[in-house]
Amino acid sequence: MSHPNPKSTYITRRSASPDSSSSDISDSELLEGLEDAEDGFDMVGYRERRLEAIKSELQVNRDMRESDHGRYTEIMNEKEVVQTTAKEPLAVVHFYHRDFKRCEIMHRHLETLAPRHFRTRFIKVFVENAPWLVEKLGIKVLPCVICFIGGYAKDRIIGFEDLGNSDAFGTEVLEWRLIQAGAIEKPNASGPSSILGFPSAKSSGSRIRDGDVDSDMDD
Repeated sequence: MSHPNPKSTYITRRSASPDSSSSDISDSELLEGLEDAEDGFDMVGYRERRLEAIKSELQVNRDMRESDHGRYTEIMNEKEVVQTTAKEPLAVVHFYHRDFKRCEIMHRHLETLAPRHFRTRFIKVFVENAPWLVEKLGIKVLPCVICFIGGYAKDRIIGFEDLGNSDAFGTEVLEWRLIQAGAIEKPNASGPSSILGFPSAKSSGSRIRDGDVDSDMDD
């Protein structure tokens, strides 16, 4: 036979004994305790810290907007592509050819995603303008979308194989694939990564330099 929980019994007895108010905390005592806690809270200091955080965030957004964040832009010079992917925490680079229908389809989806994911830089590069990069990155099939995280090429989408292998895939399919790569944030993400926009990358990759491609697997 099981024995009753002493705590449960105690609560039951108190609930059943309304006259035992001498051991209960009254509403007025609770309010007084809350007021005492508020008196010890530095509301002015908290408000100032929040204002400074908001100002800092606004400045970061202004700087990003000036560097074409929120837009899908083309870079004509391959040295600028190297510099941009090296300095941007998150970048999605589409290597394309003007004669390829599927590259045009990829353009449309990336143009839609760029304003949604302000923290990530979205870039398109015409392969004939970047022969050195095409060779160094081993690009052989177009469209080719490479995800750069912290300056390293961490993942790539080759053709439409990861997108259902159909020209009719939805933008949300590409969006989810980029989220899996860590190149964009999941909508309504919480935590430090959503505030700063710099999620950590778990996969290995390569970093482009002017004269070579460095692997982060190397010591």
